[in-house]
Parts: sequence; C-alpha cells; structure tokens
Amino acid sequence: MGLTKQYLRYVASAVFGLIGSQKGNIVFVTLRGEKGRYVAVPACEHVFIWDIRKGEKILILQGLKHEVTCLCPSPDGLHLSVGYEDGSIRIFSLLSGEGNVTFNGHKAAVTALSYDQLGGRLVSGSKDTDVIVWDVINESGLYRLKGHKDAITQVLFLREKNLLITSGKDTVVKWWDLDTQHCFKTMVGHRTEVWGMVLVSEEKRLITGSADSELRAWDITYIEELKDLGEPNSKKSRGSSLGTQENHETETGDPGVDEDPEDRILSCNKAGSIMREGRDRVVNLAIDRTGRILACHGTDSILEVFCILSKEEIQKKMDKKIKKARKKAKLSSGEGEQEDSGVSVVMSLQDEIQRVANIKASAKIKSFDLIHSPHGGLKAVFLLQNNLVEVYTLNPSTPAPQPIRTARITIGGHRSDVRTLSFSSDNIAILSAAADSVKIWNRSTLQCIRTMACEYALCSLFVPGDRQVIIGTKTGKLQLYDLASGNLLETVEAHDGALWSISLSPDQHGFVTGGADQSVKFWDFELVKDENCAQKRLSVKQTRILQLDEEVLSVRYSPNQKLLAVSLLDCTVKIFYVDTLKFFLSLYGHKLPVLCMDISSDGALIATGSADRNVKIWGLDFGDCHRSLFAHEDSVMYLQFVPKSHLFFTAGKDHKIKQWDADRFEHIQTLEGHHQEVWCLAVSPNGDYIVSSSHDKSLRLWERTKEPLILEEEQEMQREAEYEDSVAKEDQPVVPGEAQGDSYFPGKKTVETVKAAERIMEAIELYREETAKMKEHEAICKAAGKEVPLPVNPILMAYGNILPSAYVLEVFKGIKSSELEEALLVLPFSYVPDILKLFDEFFQLGSNIELLCRCLFFLLRIHFGQISSNQMLVPVIEKLKKTTISKVSEVRDIIGFNMAGLEFLKRECEAKSEVEFFSDATNSFEEKKRKRKKREKLIMTLA
Repeated sequence: MGLTKQYLRYVASAVFGLIGSQKGNIVFVTLRGEKGRYVAVPACEHVFIWDIRKGEKILILQGLKHEVTCLCPSPDGLHLSVGYEDGSIRIFSLLSGEGNVTFNGHKAAVTALSYDQLGGRLVSGSKDTDVIVWDVINESGLYRLKGHKDAITQVLFLREKNLLITSGKDTVVKWWDLDTQHCFKTMVGHRTEVWGMVLVSEEKRLITGSADSELRAWDITYIEELKDLGEPNSKKSRGSSLGTQENHETETGDPGVDEDPEDRILSCNKAGSIMREGRDRVVNLAIDRTGRILACHGTDSILEVFCILSKEEIQKKMDKKIKKARKKAKLSSGEGEQEDSGVSVVMSLQDEIQRVANIKASAKIKSFDLIHSPHGGLKAVFLLQNNLVEVYTLNPSTPAPQPIRTARITIGGHRSDVRTLSFSSDNIAILSAAADSVKIWNRSTLQCIRTMACEYALCSLFVPGDRQVIIGTKTGKLQLYDLASGNLLETVEAHDGALWSISLSPDQHGFVTGGADQSVKFWDFELVKDENCAQKRLSVKQTRILQLDEEVLSVRYSPNQKLLAVSLLDCTVKIFYVDTLKFFLSLYGHKLPVLCMDISSDGALIATGSADRNVKIWGLDFGDCHRSLFAHEDSVMYLQFVPKSHLFFTAGKDHKIKQWDADRFEHIQTLEGHHQEVWCLAVSPNGDYIVSSSHDKSLRLWERTKEPLILEEEQEMQREAEYEDSVAKEDQPVVPGEAQGDSYFPGKKTVETVKAAERIMEAIELYREETAKMKEHEAICKAAGKEVPLPVNPILMAYGNILPSAYVLEVFKGIKSSELEEALLVLPFSYVPDILKLFDEFFQLGSNIELLCRCLFFLLRIHFGQISSNQMLVPVIEKLKKTTISKVSEVRDIIGFNMAGLEFLKRECEAKSEVEFFSDATNSFEEKKRKRKKREKLIMTLA
C-alpha cells in the first residue's frame, strides 16, 4: 500500500469589502446606552454593527453559512433577532455578540420578524407561507398559523390586544386571534400583492402599501369599545367624528359590502387613500417608534416622508377650517345675517396624514429605518443597492423641511462588483478593482489603505517593487497608478476594445496584454522624465504586437518566458514562441470559449477553464490533454496555480471555489462561503492565502492551515453533510389526527432534533440495561449470601456515579428548549411507557417541574390514543395526575409568594425614595441630566 498524499486545508479567514447585503433590512440598534448612533446591517451570513458617527465596524454577529434575510431588534434593545435564508432564526445578545437561541420552524427564507410590546414573543413570517409565534423567554415555539397562499411580507402584533396582523403576496391581510390561534378576518380589498403595512393613530388605523402608487388607509373599530360606549351599530363611520365621505368603500373594494358581516372582534373599513409620487410598487413601509412619522419607498432612490397628526392637531385644524367657513358664510349672506349653524367642514385623509418631504438618496434604496431624536428631528438610515449606508436628518416641524445628509459609510467597500484581484509580492497588500475605483487593502488588518478612481477595471497587476499598479479597463486603456500618492501617473490607449487579460513577464521587465481587438501587445517598463517633478517616473512603452483572427480572452507567459499561451473566442488556446511569435501548439477540445487559464511554476502543465464548466489539464511539451474535469455547475470564471506546486484553484458561477490536484486529477476541497457568482480570485506568492470576489459584493480571505487534509476523510464528511441535508428535507413525522404535511407544530425536523431523540433513546436503553443488571445483582447476592461488588457503567461514572434514572433526567435537561418538542415527536412509542414511569419518580424529587410538565403534556397529546388504550399505563397515568397537580400547585404557591414579596419590596422602596420605580425613574434621571447639561452650557456661554 502506497503512502497517502496529504494536502493542507484552506479555511475561511475573513469577510471584507462589504458594507451591507441587499437581501436583508437595516435597523437602528441601541448599544452602550446610545440610540441613533449604531446600525445593524446584514452582511452575507453575518450581521455587522456599524458606528455611523465614526464610520467604523464595531461588532460582528457571526452567522453559519446561510444568508441573512431579516433583522428585528428587541423592544429592550438588548437583543437582535436574525432571520436566515434556510428558515432558521437566531437571537443575538448585543452585549456579548453571541447567538445562544436558535429557532427552526420555517422551510424557506424568513421574510418578516416582529416582537410584541414586552419582547416576550416573536412572530416570524416566511416564503413558505407560514406564520410562527415563538416564546423568546422559554426558547420554544408556541404555534404555527396557516392560511396565506404566498410569501408573508409583514407581521405586526397589536400592543393592547392579543391580536396579530399579517400581509402576504397573496393580496390579502389576515387578522389572527392569538387566544384561539385562528384567523377571524381576511381583508381582500387589494388587487395586487400587499408589500407592507403599519399601524398608526393609537392602533386605530391600518395603512397598507401594494404594487400601485396608492397607500390605502383602513379604520379599525373594536366591537368591545363600541359596546362600552353603548352604540348599537358595530360599524362606526369616520364621518361621525371627522365629516369625511370616503368610508363607504369597505375592504372588499365594493361600496357598502363587507367581507364578513358578523365582525365579532373588530370591523375594518376603508378610510381613503394617500397617493405616492412613485409609480412603482411599495418596497418598504415603516413608521418611527413615536408613530408620528410614516415613510415609504419604491424601487427608486426616493423616500417619501409623511407626518401623522395627533387628535389635538386635527381638532385645531378643524376649528380653523370651521372658523374660516363661518367667516366666508357670513360675508356671502350679508352682515345682518347671524345664522351660521349650517356650516359643515369635511376633513379628508390628506389633512390627517400630511406629506413632509422627499429624501433623495444617492442610489436605489434597498431598506431603511427611522428614529426620532430627542431634539425633535428625524434621523433616517438607508442601505443602498451599491453597497453603501447613508444617514439623513430632517426636521418635520419646520415650514419647509430640507433633508441633510449627515453621514456616509463608503470606504469599507466598492460600489459595484470587483472584477480583478492581485497580491503584492510580499503577500501583505491586496489590490481590488471594480467599475469605479481601485482599492488597496492591508491583508492582516483588512483595512482599506488607499482608494483611487478608475474606469471599468477588468485586469490588474502590481509592478515589480510594489510601488505602482497597472489596471486594464473595459475601454482598452492601461492605467498606471502610484500607490504612495494615490495619483494616476499615466493612461495609455492600449486596445480598441476591452482589455481582457494582462500577464507579467517572468524577467519582470515588462508585461503582455490581450484585448477584444484581436491583438496581443508586448510592453516594457521604462523611466521617463516627469514634467511636474525633477525625478524620473515609471512609464510603459509598446514593443511588439501579435495580430490574431479572434478576440483574445486570456494571455499567460510560461515561467521560462519561452512560450506565450493565448485563449481565443473560437474555444481554442494557441501557444506561440515569445522570441519569434511563431505558432507552436493549438489546444482544442472545449465546447465554449476558454475564460481563464494558468501555467504551473515548472512550466510543465497548463490548465484551462471554460464556459462549458470543464477544466482541462494539458502538457506544454506536446499539447496533449492529460485529463478533462467537470469542475463546476456553471461557467469557470477564474483559474490559478498555487506557486511551486501542481495544485490549482478554480472559481465558478456556482458560488464555489474548488482546489484540484493536476497530477492525480482529483478534487481536493471545496471552499463554500460566497452566496452569488464568484468573479475572480488571487493566490498569494507564498501560497498561504487566497482572496476571492463575488457578485454578493464581498471579498473573502482564505488561509492555509497546518491541518492535513486526507481525501477519504473529506469525501466521508461530504457524504455526511449530504445526509444531514436530506434528513432536514424529509417529510415531517405524522401526528395522529392530523393530515400528512399539515403539521401545526411550530418546529421542524432537523439533524439536531434527530440527534436529541437518539440521545433520549440511548439513555432509556442504558436505564433498561442497568435496571436489569441491578435485579440480576440482587439475585446473585441473595444466592451467595454476601455482598458482591457491582461494576459501574462508565457513562454513569462520568456523570459522578449517578443513578440510571438520574442520567435520563440529565439527558432531558441537556436538550435545547427549542428542539424538545420535535425530539419527542421523532421518539418511537416503545420508549414512552418507560419515560412516563420515570417522570413519576422525577416529580417526587420536586425539581425541574416545568420541564417535566412540558414533556409529559406533549407526549400525552401526540400519543393519547395509544396511552389511553394501554391498560398497563392506566395506574401510571393516575399516579402522574395526582403528583402533577400537587407539585404544580406547590410551584404556583412559591411563585405567588415571591411575586407578593417583590411587590412589597417595590412599595417599600417607593415609599423611602419617593420617586417612581424602574423605567420611570430612569427616564426622569435622563431628563434631569439633560437639563443640567443645558444649564451648564448656558452658564459657560454667559461667562
């Protein structure tokens, strides 16, 4: 048996060059007690916390591998819930940056998240059309709400009532009663998808945005409130209080017809519409926390801001209108007439919701968030399409408010996709170039140290000495930059079309370029006298030209500088002698053009990557094809050998980077991390680092570790990962009484829940074995008439030599709260009788009552038929009934006593300090502090 060839593993080191991803939403977060200074932005699978005042990244909430799709901060500002593309939700602590709570329930991307007023419950909506309510404190799911026929777009809790509103792309808005978990009202007044909604005017009005330029307003009337007022008609019109005539069209869109005539909880009538300036669909609709400012935007770069007037302001406005109308009536009727009782004023919806201003961002808006500053101003933060975050302030109280841009986070990334990357010769600096700029990054700190404006860049290289860089552009120009000053030294018209490829000569005296004008040009470095400076500066001059019949896509020198490889649009690679430019070899076999290629350090091999998804390895001596490898699921975009080896990396449009062995023709490893097409990569001169760029705007650094990689183990790990993915995609276990695929349980089957169920089964098996051993041991001792030592199970010894029953309890305690129900659902019924008998023992101990009750009630719910028909379990259930009731009563008494004690201590503290308690005290303290600072500033000014 021969020695196994070992490779070294490459691992993900960092993500940089990204300010914010487009799939998620931007939100303000409270950090270090400051509001309006920090924003949370989705960044591929991570969440970045940016300080918008300094423009610095201060915290990274590390994700796993799926892209972030939704963010929602908790009401207390201490946590941030993050929804992912695979349907999972993680709750991160903003103090520590750790995500300890994970909810798995959705089968598709999470599209909407919302907390209730206290932050104890979280509701999530998804592309799988389901809505799930989660208990944040208990870290478990409460229930799943089914009813929508398309993706959920928005979910909202009502503050005062236990109701939930959801909207979806199925054109309907649904109202849910969370006490009974059913939908009691469906609003069908929209003709197209409902993209957003908000509650305003103390939750008495709902505003929805759809695919047209109309914001629809709906008046909400609660039946209980009407009964308390003694009004016989449940449908109270707005006209009775505001004099409007717009409320006769109900949610069905037809005059005088209601979708459900028996509204038992509330009625919802259309109050009118507000016309937006934008003609496209509403992308986001939101209000600030005070409920006074409403804002929305479409697919363009304009945010429309509206102000919602309070009752007092509406009344004031109405009084002014009445006064004006009376005056007008008096003048028209003559001075002698005194009758003005017939004057009526109609208040329209536009009078109640007034347009404030439009904020125009510098690019298309993807998401935004609002915060009302204590000084009365409005602060709006935008996540833009071009990898940019902007902050604007606006004072709505001024007569003609003008938005002012106060902050911008730009230096951390490019505005468009990075199309070329290069490493400096000392492995320290990384060059990245896009359509508008060239950036130089420090590899160790990942900070941008130089930004230079450029044209659309396609290829690049560091000039020997690493003091200048050369960029090849889409317009066929060569741009030479000086890194010390960041200045453009020279622009040379090199090609008539796009300059696709550039390659440095091995002797480092020049380089070669290939372009769309069907030519390959040879260039030499030279020193020329600078007009602006006495010293000479670097320049380039063309020495030779090789004219071809097809467009050139890529060029590469052989390490000995004897051969030049040229990839052409006719799907072939031509090899020429460098000195005479005579034709040597033609490498043909690809079905589509060769987009990338590279020659190994020893000049023995050339590898070519094509749009036909294949990589071919050729010998440079005879031009024979050693092997053709199916490399990627889509086009191979870039290929490069690791220096001083026959290993090479390929990047594809299938979001993956792969490493290959050109000697053994084997796939070594796959580097997964990018979420969209990978455009290019660069391997450092020492082979320790790789940097890659993608359409998701991110740059990723990969580092070679000392960990050996064995192919057999890697393949085994890949098979395990595929199995785990297949387990998650399997059908959910069927519960008796429910239809197949119609589960209303909030969780879903995952690898973790299957493993948790296996741990429970192993614990029960161990308990059965140890119980049987104990009985055997007792019989042996009885027969021998003396005590015989019993061998201890090593697992029980590891837990401190505990009893087998105690070990089962430890296993139950070790299961995550969010995975408990699903683990019990997967558990076969044959283990349930033993668990029920053990639960009776555990209840006698008097600890973990809540956990035991939760497990017991769930098992009784899903196995009710089998348990009730089993005569052996009847006495066990009767016993459990008595012990459960008594133990729960004890726990309830303890909690009641503790609550009474806390209330007593609260009253004592309030009596002593004579101030309000908890949050009220904090607010008054902050107000006093603000006033004191204002007074001190005034004194300093007077002094």
